Amino acid sequence: MSLFESIRLAIAQIRAQKLKSFFTLLGVTLGVMFLIAVVSIVQGMGNYMEDAFAGKFLGVNTFTVRRFPDFNMGDVTEAEWRSWQRRPYITVADGDAIRAVIPDSTQWSLLDMDWTTPQSRYVNGGPQVLTEAASPAFFAIKNLTVTEGRAFTELEDQLGSPVVVIGTDVADHYFPNLDPIGKELRIEGMPFRVIGLLEKQGSAFGLSLDRQMIAPFHSPMSRFIGHHDRLYGVMVKAQNPAAMTDLQGTVSELMRRRHKLRPEQPNDFVLESSASALTQWEVIKGILVKAGVVLPAIGLVVGAIVIMNIMLVAVAERTREIGIRKSLGARRRDILSQFLVEAATLSTAGAALGIGLGFGLSRAIAALSPLPTSVALWSVIVSVVLGAGVGIAAGLYPASRASRLDPIAALRAE
Repeated sequence: MSLFESIRLAIAQIRAQKLKSFFTLLGVTLGVMFLIAVVSIVQGMGNYMEDAFAGKFLGVNTFTVRRFPDFNMGDVTEAEWRSWQRRPYITVADGDAIRAVIPDSTQWSLLDMDWTTPQSRYVNGGPQVLTEAASPAFFAIKNLTVTEGRAFTELEDQLGSPVVVIGTDVADHYFPNLDPIGKELRIEGMPFRVIGLLEKQGSAFGLSLDRQMIAPFHSPMSRFIGHHDRLYGVMVKAQNPAAMTDLQGTVSELMRRRHKLRPEQPNDFVLESSASALTQWEVIKGILVKAGVVLPAIGLVVGAIVIMNIMLVAVAERTREIGIRKSLGARRRDILSQFLVEAATLSTAGAALGIGLGFGLSRAIAALSPLPTSVALWSVIVSVVLGAGVGIAAGLYPASRASRLDPIAALRAE
């Protein structure tokens, strides 16, 4: 009997016994559905973390030279925190030295930031705004798009021009129903002229990325948010991922020389990138993925037991049919393959139904909760393979039992 014919007969049996087939499929369907849904949540969270860090906070192919990590998902002991506090600050001189050793094609930016409360003649009061003083390359490093007006130039940075580029939330609050370009925002009484409006970015980790403003590093803004010569960090963007390692090695060697560190001494600074910031998350993600596969596997085991019992009942009910087929020349392997294919078809159909329900559950979770979801292709492939594998494993004993029936005894069965 061909494989196609075996599948056709299996489908005919499923259609003939719909209720029994439904309960047979249930365990596999639920197991696969929860596998798809749980993995989609973990995958969605992973994508969210990577996009938020790499694309919005830290930049793509970018690292920031900092005194200590700004993003840390692991536990930090008090001793470790105290050691960080004893580290030397990253300074403007460090930034200038870094600029001198990196290739001309590499983008570079000094960066300092703090929260300030601007004033506008059009409203009374307002929320705090994340205020950044940065070099002109900051926009390219962070992939920030100016939709109205323009970004500030290298000359404006050198001259210390009091100009600023603002986010959409700042524009909406401080310039309600007005075009903000050309108008003034005051910081500590100092007027800054708005020259650009950033593209809307949304939020990450509950923080609005549109409630920010960026001024030239050498403008008066650096005095209002800076701490003398101390920087938030120095940002360096490589042209591609392959160049990141060489750049980090060059900058690390430079900083160790500037801080007069001996070969056996650890770094007293960090080169923070999206990869380094997400190291702990990758460990957590791996554990969650394993749990997301192992826990639904319990449902698959239950489904396998149900399939085995149903197939044993089917063998008992179809003993006479087996006897007739054997008397007509069916070989043992024909009977074996028939029942194996039938069990595999049942479980694969359950897996397919589970995949569809898993997609639906994933979309419902994303729509009704703050959890991001993204169905991983590998989880679909694993579900199909598990579905077929469960059916074959569960049907092996009943199929073997059916193939060993004596045709004479089988024909006598009622």
